[in-house]
Amino acid sequence: MSFKIVADSCCEFPEEWKGKAEYQNVPLELMVENEVIVDDESFDQADFLKKVAASPQCPKSSCPSPEKYMEAYRTEAENVFVFTLSSKLSGSYNSAELGKKLYHEKYGDKNIYVCDSKSASCGETQLAMKAAQWSREGLPFEEICRKLADYRDHMKTLFVLDNLETLRKNGRLSGIKALVASTLSIKPVMAGNKGEIVQRGQAIGIKKALSKMAEIIAGEAVHSEEKTLMITHCNCFERAESVKKMITEKIKVKDVLIMDTRGVSSMYANDGGVIVTL
Repeated sequence: MSFKIVADSCCEFPEEWKGKAEYQNVPLELMVENEVIVDDESFDQADFLKKVAASPQCPKSSCPSPEKYMEAYRTEAENVFVFTLSSKLSGSYNSAELGKKLYHEKYGDKNIYVCDSKSASCGETQLAMKAAQWSREGLPFEEICRKLADYRDHMKTLFVLDNLETLRKNGRLSGIKALVASTLSIKPVMAGNKGEIVQRGQAIGIKKALSKMAEIIAGEAVHSEEKTLMITHCNCFERAESVKKMITEKIKVKDVLIMDTRGVSSMYANDGGVIVTL
């Protein structure tokens, strides 16, 4: 059956998806002081990071409107699969669900599955790629929905950031009771847990923290040889490559996909951040 993949702009699309009608990002908006930046194809990461570094204020984001999601669901494709940021971190999921209700009221019945990724960035990409794979394999809509929920619940998302200030100031670290001081060069290894951010470890210096993250991912991997290791980075390709090497020296994976962060992920990861999913 024909399909369309819709995702908010925290989801990085692989290069081969870009420009194709069956794959669509619905952009969030980013605010740096009084400037509104749309997280679409016009997003300039280098310019954005420069503006954030120069501003004394913390950047913020706003999720897409339900109407924008509703319009994204208008397609000749029989099945629509929608992937959003964790509902614990953003209103994007609720907006996508409301957009689904609006679509049904205005245009009638359609197979639309809105998936709360309980993750972000390449966590959304993992799920989107699975939806596309299973659709091409001809699996029924209901079965794909069940498999996506199961895959999501077993997926691992970890990240190491040079700077946690944007997450902290925007209230995204509320589940962390005590956070180590960055002035001591102690870098926490963070993870997604049922959609919330938790701390899994820490190390002195970014290199050791990345190594710790690689150890956790490799140590908890199940059937890794059947999965794609995904790494997104914010302006630090060499770090992403080093993480790839550290993980693939420990376990075998089906494939590796490295991508640069889009706008929302760049805002929260900050310059130098690395996110890994498996």
